[in-house]
Amino acid sequence: MRASDVMTPVVITVTPETTVHAAAKLLVDNHIGGMPVVDANGRVVGFVSEGDLLHRVEIGTGKRRRAWWLEVLASTRELAGAYVKEHGHAVKDVMNDRVIAVTEDTPLDEIADTFERYRIKRVPVLKDGELVGIVSRANLIRALASMPEKSMPSETPDDSALRDSVLTELRDQRWALPRENVIVRDGVVHLWGVIDSEEERRAVLVAAEGVPGVKRVESHLEYPGIIPTM
Repeated sequence: MRASDVMTPVVITVTPETTVHAAAKLLVDNHIGGMPVVDANGRVVGFVSEGDLLHRVEIGTGKRRRAWWLEVLASTRELAGAYVKEHGHAVKDVMNDRVIAVTEDTPLDEIADTFERYRIKRVPVLKDGELVGIVSRANLIRALASMPEKSMPSETPDDSALRDSVLTELRDQRWALPRENVIVRDGVVHLWGVIDSEEERRAVLVAAEGVPGVKRVESHLEYPGIIPTM
């Protein structure tokens, strides 16, 4: 799936000159957490979100609480920038002017990676530089919710085929078990071996459980012994 398959095509926007109060009201009235900032030509020049409006003098949150040594080490540029965000009247004073955008053809996995890499929750979708939509985390969750539940195949694969499918799923994973540690009997997958963490154990179980036709997964996995220090 791509951005065009899940994006919201009608986008609420503001301009750099929109007041902070008006921007806050738009967020509340439209039940959104952020919106693009566009110039007179409709070009995206920034983004303003709830996070940009947290520290505001009007509601008594303007003074940021931080350790005294951080205050001492902060540069005058940083302190001045914080003052502008806390007291500024217009969106241009509080917005993030780093534009991170995607196109209609951007795959969803790339969008998810973008959210994590830049620690953001939404991205504008551009076509030839023009804003045509927005994709948020909520759009990705809706896409997930729209997917049908996995069902058992009409014909249950034999044990050999099931084992091959489990091994195929595990093959390219660094935490995968050796071949001899996967046994299938009557549709039940038995996992044997030594793993290093709870995360590895859960990953192996999830991989086996996700193979169509598997009735149940039995874990015989063990953690390595811990040698006490003297």
